[in-house]
Amino acid sequence: MQSLIQATLLITLNFSAARPSSNSSSGIASVKPEMTNEELLQIIEQAVRNKVTKLDLSGKGLITLPSEIGQLTNLQTLYLNNNQLSSLPSEIGQLTNLQTLYLNNNQLSSLPSEIGQLTNLQSLDLSTNPLESPPPEIIEKGFKAILDFCRQQLEQKTDLLYEAKLLILGEGGAGKTTLAKKIKDQKYQLQQDAISTESINVIQWKFPFKDKEFQVNIWDFGSQEIFHTTHQLFLTKCSLYALVADTRKQDTDFYYWLNVVKLLSDDSPLLIIKNEIQDCIWEINEPDLRREFTNFKDTLATNLATNRGLQKILNKVQHLISNLPHVGTKLPKTWVKVREALENDSHEYITLEKYLSICEEHGFTKQEDKLQLSGYLHNLGVCLHFQDDDLLRKTVILNPTWGTDAVYKVLDNPQVIEKQGQFDRNDLANIWHEEKYANMWAELLQLMMNFKLCYKIPSCSNTYIAPQLLSPNQPDYTWDDRNNLILRYTYTFMPKGILTRFIVEMHPWIEQQKLVWKSGVVLSKDQTRAEIIENYNQREIKIRITGNRTKELMAVLTHELEKIHNSYENLQYQTLVPCNCKECEKSRTPHAYSIDVLYRFRYARQYEIQCQKSFQMVDVRGLIDDVIFQTDTPDKELNPQVAQLQNELEQERNELLTHLLRDSNQEEKPIINSQSAMEFNKEIFISYAWGGESEQFVNQLDETFQAKGVKIIRDKRDLGYKGLIKAFMERIGRGKCAIAVISDKYLKSPNCMFELVQIAKNSEFYNRIFPVVLADAQIYRPVARLQYIKHWEDEIKELDEGMREVGAANLQGFREEIDQYTEIRNTIAELTNLLRDMNTLTPDIHSESDFEELLKAIAVRLDE
Repeated sequence: MQSLIQATLLITLNFSAARPSSNSSSGIASVKPEMTNEELLQIIEQAVRNKVTKLDLSGKGLITLPSEIGQLTNLQTLYLNNNQLSSLPSEIGQLTNLQTLYLNNNQLSSLPSEIGQLTNLQSLDLSTNPLESPPPEIIEKGFKAILDFCRQQLEQKTDLLYEAKLLILGEGGAGKTTLAKKIKDQKYQLQQDAISTESINVIQWKFPFKDKEFQVNIWDFGSQEIFHTTHQLFLTKCSLYALVADTRKQDTDFYYWLNVVKLLSDDSPLLIIKNEIQDCIWEINEPDLRREFTNFKDTLATNLATNRGLQKILNKVQHLISNLPHVGTKLPKTWVKVREALENDSHEYITLEKYLSICEEHGFTKQEDKLQLSGYLHNLGVCLHFQDDDLLRKTVILNPTWGTDAVYKVLDNPQVIEKQGQFDRNDLANIWHEEKYANMWAELLQLMMNFKLCYKIPSCSNTYIAPQLLSPNQPDYTWDDRNNLILRYTYTFMPKGILTRFIVEMHPWIEQQKLVWKSGVVLSKDQTRAEIIENYNQREIKIRITGNRTKELMAVLTHELEKIHNSYENLQYQTLVPCNCKECEKSRTPHAYSIDVLYRFRYARQYEIQCQKSFQMVDVRGLIDDVIFQTDTPDKELNPQVAQLQNELEQERNELLTHLLRDSNQEEKPIINSQSAMEFNKEIFISYAWGGESEQFVNQLDETFQAKGVKIIRDKRDLGYKGLIKAFMERIGRGKCAIAVISDKYLKSPNCMFELVQIAKNSEFYNRIFPVVLADAQIYRPVARLQYIKHWEDEIKELDEGMREVGAANLQGFREEIDQYTEIRNTIAELTNLLRDMNTLTPDIHSESDFEELLKAIAVRLDE
């Protein structure tokens, strides 16, 4: 042990530390910036000799990494971030003990397949690299998918991917379908009486490329506005877009279409094709479009009736599409073989069992590899396989237009339109009467709900609503506008369909299942009402809530809206909080603050902000607390009461899935082992107040658990000398299981309550906490619970008064303390109310039963 420490100290003394020297006792080698190759080789040599476990090569101006890096077989952590590496040597695969690898902020375009040999890797950071291989669809799934992909490349021969999507968009009658068919066959004759595309047509076009064939999947989108929101589901990254504009009608909103592509395709390249029907000329403001949209590549003019300009379009399309980042990606040979087998299958869809069998026939052996491939093909638009859906995962849809056509048939049905989006099983019998839809109603309905296109009316058997077809007229209802909680969202660009998707998500709580229209909805839950109205022309959604649980309901609504917002790439919007100064409280148009600005003020310890109407100074924390339950970070998790409300919503939504699964008459089969899909933290923490009865109980519990082979993580044993207390408490807050021994001392302890608040903040409070309430914890009488609130108010007051006697420059750390106390004060009532409502069993019952019930509950949780 002594020699190892000496060796470690030797290596840290020889190099300028880029990280704190306190890390040296862990075997870290730190190096000076901008080193030469000779210096790097010397470092590697000494690191090998001293068997270091961590090596920091971040920010050293490295352009290449020598193959000698593979000699560091003891490495567990390697920092290579913030360099200029364009490639990695294959020898990096020899670092089989590596657990953490930082490669962010480099110039890597691909990873060596030998990365797949790093079987002990637990964390891999590849952010801010122009990676083309593995494909982005694999990278998005995380480091395990990346390792699996590289491993398959290593084990098998590879083939190059020469395939991409061309998506053609535009208004009705602009010539999109004609362009798609002309690209495939220049001899195609224009059809004067052609019917506009009603859904999506997919046409395959192939052209010679590098001694092979390049396959282009041309997606021709229907034009009706009703379909615009559904088209957004298929606008993908790594594609080329063509926006067709009719120069005669001049009805194309270029800014709308270019914004849609920008939001949903991560700035994939886009061409504007001006179809100069009857040779009508239309000049557009190209310089302005180029300034705003960096993905806008060119404007090309054509007359599709005469083929004028068509060859130039073909040349440009071939050039842009063959230079997409993913083109030329090395794919495992088995992937290509399965891809070809699926393409040659004449069926519209196949069962998952059939798909897995095809994979077996072409050399796949592992279940996760087969599912990874179907996920990749899904993202590429080759097929549809919704693995996260209990019903849809049983089917692989080989022809995406089979599913989309079925969906559009419902949305475009005259009877459904006449009934303002309402349909039932009898309607579906008429709409899906063709043989190709037989026995697949449950899957097709679930497909519509997966796309957020319809919902089931809870009180009506087999009756559904497509909210896009709802009446545009707001129904009559009364509203109490006193003491409303108000929040607004404003958008730089507002994509269509945000509110209709929100209506689908919130449909169980629609008031009387009647107060809903195309641009608004009234929700009702627990004597609390919420009105949500979209004003598309003003790019705004406004929420107002009245009743008993306004803040809890607001938290659920904003949570659901944020999920929708996050489905877009870089959606720009503001969340606006109304001013609560005396003048604004009486105003119908109060001044509003961006919630992001309020958070920045708070983090900068600026606790007042000026109203721009009254010019009064307003308390920042009060503005946030008015509408937001948790006031620590903008991306916080829900608190316990909100989590309970959120769980109720999700349970009510899931009832529909249960009915569909039952109706499908298909036996449920396990497809993905939960542990193979995600590694769960198995740690069991205990939170308690030191000393007295509480610690005696914890000692007994600890001994019993250890005797049964169950280890509990507790601070006195596991924190360690000089361990960071706050970090340990935050770790408890993130743990999968936390036993909380609640006593009077616990409820008055800053550290204990910090742990409890952390558990609450990190979601799934009900599932993760296992409370034991001691007799002196006064949580069962309302008056007694009020004393705990008063205790924390007194603590805040005492600290606040003390801070006023000290200069502001000397208060570092104290403001965080008062924020922590305020957070405890704001949540203790909800937490104690929740604990009071749980059947926690008495300490005596737990002791007498050898903690049997507690052990069972924890075992169930760990096995989830």
